[in-house]
Amino acid sequence: MHTTWKDNIFRQREQLAHILHQPMASLAARCVAVWSDREGLNRVLAEGFPEIPHRAFLYCLGIDGVQISDNLGADGVESGHFGRDRSDRPYMREPVPPWGFLLSDAYISLRKRRPSLTALQMVWGDQGTLGYLGADFDLRDLPVTAELYREPDAWRQVKGDPAIRGTLFLQCRVESPMDRNLDRALSILGELLTERGVFQCQIHFSSSQATIWTLDDPYRYRILDQEALLDPDICLLYPPCRYPVDALIPSADIVQVLDRLKGLRLVDENIYLRQASLNLFNGMVGLTFSCDGSHYMPHGQFLGADTAFWFGVAM
Repeated sequence: MHTTWKDNIFRQREQLAHILHQPMASLAARCVAVWSDREGLNRVLAEGFPEIPHRAFLYCLGIDGVQISDNLGADGVESGHFGRDRSDRPYMREPVPPWGFLLSDAYISLRKRRPSLTALQMVWGDQGTLGYLGADFDLRDLPVTAELYREPDAWRQVKGDPAIRGTLFLQCRVESPMDRNLDRALSILGELLTERGVFQCQIHFSSSQATIWTLDDPYRYRILDQEALLDPDICLLYPPCRYPVDALIPSADIVQVLDRLKGLRLVDENIYLRQASLNLFNGMVGLTFSCDGSHYMPHGQFLGADTAFWFGVAM
């Protein structure tokens, strides 16, 4: 079962909070004795700075969100922040859990305009809550503790531009050069995908072009215009390549997928396929229709979907 990107973020935040909570709580306890002393707080924060992993800055805030220490960074005291009102910053608007530690949602920092987050540890004294120990983190400095996110292999539908959907039946498909030679163009793409090392392609039916990525040079794409898509000699530019054994789309299914794309392109004059994509390794087929709606689905589900699935009625 695949997890969502939000699940992965939650797990990573949970691990980061586990790393940060105890050292933040320990340092906050040492701040109590000098809470009303700016220089004393700066000294305690400087001494405790190495104890907080991955931090960029440390500081103390009153319960009202106004800073009562300077910023302490790797180079020592950074002036200009004492008395700063942070009460309107995103991390101050999040409720601190009962145990007194908050790892904020990520936000864009004011100074460097980079994704950042803040940890807040409540500081308690004999009279109750005194304020907060704050630690700012640049996301670039934080370790990635979660596994690499994988796209889910389930059908996903994304609605497009409402303006395009609203005028859907005022437009109709205009035959493109690729449409007039669709069998030849798709046969060439089939050869490239199954025999010539292409593992991903985007087919732009309306503009008669395709964008391809190859196993030998995966970080650069190549554009096949309408002339290239109609010339079988283009295959000579891409040497024969063994079909990848870890591809999720079997080689034998490529022709079926391309045939089904052809059908969706030509089936109706108003609702028709404008763009499609295939990726052999994640096994997904992407589709964008004239209504600007997009679909992403496993190739097996795509092959099993009949006309009624897409249009509600048999055509």
